[in-house]
Amino acid sequence: MSQPNKILVVGPSWVGDMVMAQSLFKVLKQKHPDCSIDVLAPEWTFSLLDRMPEVAEAIPMPLGHGSFGWAERKRIGHALRAKDYQQSITLPNSWKSALIPWFANIPKRTGYIGELRWGLLNDARKLDKTVLTMTVQRFVSLGHQTDALQPPDYPAPTLTIQPEILPALRDKFGLSEQKQPILGLCPGAEYGPAKCWPAEHYAEIANQKLAEGWAVAIFGSQKDQKTSEAINQLTQNRCFDFSGKTTMGEAIDLMSLTTVIISNDSGLMHVAAALGKKLVALYGSSDPKFTPPLNEQSRIITLNLDCSPCFKRECPYGHYDCLKGITPEQVAKRIEGLMESS
Repeated sequence: MSQPNKILVVGPSWVGDMVMAQSLFKVLKQKHPDCSIDVLAPEWTFSLLDRMPEVAEAIPMPLGHGSFGWAERKRIGHALRAKDYQQSITLPNSWKSALIPWFANIPKRTGYIGELRWGLLNDARKLDKTVLTMTVQRFVSLGHQTDALQPPDYPAPTLTIQPEILPALRDKFGLSEQKQPILGLCPGAEYGPAKCWPAEHYAEIANQKLAEGWAVAIFGSQKDQKTSEAINQLTQNRCFDFSGKTTMGEAIDLMSLTTVIISNDSGLMHVAAALGKKLVALYGSSDPKFTPPLNEQSRIITLNLDCSPCFKRECPYGHYDCLKGITPEQVAKRIEGLMESS
């Protein structure tokens, strides 16, 4: 088969995974500089894709997680036939996620076997988790031929920002007068509380930095508002609380203004890493070897308890010691080290 010049990627539905998918897009562009990459993904990911210059077009995927929607997938696939893709790469492992490229009659349909997807995929790969130990490696490997050296090298994600829009954004969110360093806090995690460092610990660090003359900004979705409000109350409401008050795109641009970010293992952690920010990443129930921040300016803290990583949404023992045991003093030392290294 000739080199593909139009590629459809069926993208993931998690913020962090979509950020890491950019490493695949970069590899595809390195291997096929003239190729055009379209990404089929939920519309809420478009503000991420807009900041990835490798992506030509974002195509809306209207079906949510857990929705089968045979007729709708067939409709979308038939509509995509006119785009004449030479290859598709399906990143999710579910059977239904491979349907649209099949309905679209794309000649080369690449992905992992996953839920027994023989037939739907004609370039079906077996995933050896002992070799491809990281999510980003698994994504990038699909951009190479089956006989390529494994695990593959991967370029780090790098989200772009438009500097010309930042002054207006500062004005809109009250940051126009902030000339001091800004500490960003990302206290939420879509996956569940077993990934969340305690609010009182975040507040202690925030109070320390406020006393040193820093500004503090809290980022998150509407689901994180209760936690963000708790942190802000413990700082006498001296933080800029952006949780649930911005679009994803605005959050990305505002995060680009920060000096250092503290984050749970979450989608926003991967956004911070892709923005090249100094970052302290906190791991509890998850494994930093599997989904680390892809950024040389990041520092990971994990306690490596006997019961972690458990990969549970909630602590099976009810104590959350893997996160409660990470002290604000440990985080403060990592921040100090990051500042001294700049």
